[in-house]
Amino acid sequence: MPVEPLADAVRAALGRVLDPEIRKPITELDMVGDVTVDEGGAALVNVKLTIVGCPAADTIERDVRAATLGVTGVTAANIHVSVMTRDERAALTEKLRGPGGARQMQFGADSLTRIYAVTSGKGGVGKSTLTANLAAALAARGLAVGIVDADVYGFSIPGILGLVRDGAAQKPTRVDDMILPPVGFGVKVISIGMFVDDNAAVAWRGPMLHRTIQQFLTDVYFGDLDVLLLDLPPGTGDVAISVGQLLPHAEVLVVTTPQPAAADVAERSGVVARQTGQKIVGVIENMAGLPQPDGSVLELFGSGGGAEVVRRLSAGQDAPVPLLASIPLSVALRAGGDTGAPIVLTDPLDPAAVAILHVADQLAARPRGLAGLKLPVSPR
Repeated sequence: MPVEPLADAVRAALGRVLDPEIRKPITELDMVGDVTVDEGGAALVNVKLTIVGCPAADTIERDVRAATLGVTGVTAANIHVSVMTRDERAALTEKLRGPGGARQMQFGADSLTRIYAVTSGKGGVGKSTLTANLAAALAARGLAVGIVDADVYGFSIPGILGLVRDGAAQKPTRVDDMILPPVGFGVKVISIGMFVDDNAAVAWRGPMLHRTIQQFLTDVYFGDLDVLLLDLPPGTGDVAISVGQLLPHAEVLVVTTPQPAAADVAERSGVVARQTGQKIVGVIENMAGLPQPDGSVLELFGSGGGAEVVRRLSAGQDAPVPLLASIPLSVALRAGGDTGAPIVLTDPLDPAAVAILHVADQLAARPRGLAGLKLPVSPR
């Protein structure tokens, strides 16, 4: 004889189990079927995965078992795993995307998501490492964070966030025409590196680059994000222009090094962002010096580059562009990028981590204004 109150308690407990990719309760996603508990306290829970071979299957089954056994009165948990039907997947897609389940831009002008495009004039300034660590720091503060790795030619975000196994980036899950991004350290990540095999080179012209960025912003389901970071390729080429066209309301973080030559090129990336209507939030100076045991700083790349970029980008503006941080050279920061362990989480007292966390604090304190936005409410 089933024990209904206990079955209800189990279902309530399952409402606290999140799908690792969608980051919503599995009960809300209709992934839980029948739940029964017999008189001896043995529970039978039917779980429906989105697809065959779902990479989150083991995690979901483990979390469901733990939640079930955590209910007082349950003595055993039997988890039966099946797969959604085509109609159930279609209903899930519609629930996530809205009526009709149609693909559409998720981060339009009415979005409450803060969008930061991280740009640099030249390569090798540590832009991707900063992007990944900022994302991890913001996620650790409880914010919902995503990254679009828009550096199609030099993708590296999956590796920095530990989403590479045996030399290959973790693949996204496809639910019909909807793509669920992998999650690393609480950050949802999409990268072209997740779609190529054996570290293959990507050799595309402008139209293909534009289409890729557009698909990342439409086909990939990020859900309700507080912050979206875009790791742009160096320079002022096709991807920067496409991001300016697709996300003109994005705000820009300009990364440079203390080197005067880097400052010259970083200024150009900021100018291009302004030409597409984007606002510059601030400048981050990376590799600002290597602290020595005697307390001195070895300035391997010179000094003053960040301040010079700020001076140039502030000229003629109503408000000055701030220098958000000068981040010192750090062996631990470099090592964390190689091993897929963000330094802001593994060694938060490292001087570089302290500087990055300071930038994250500033970004987290900048709420998206509601002025001019269409809210989903109507008068009664």
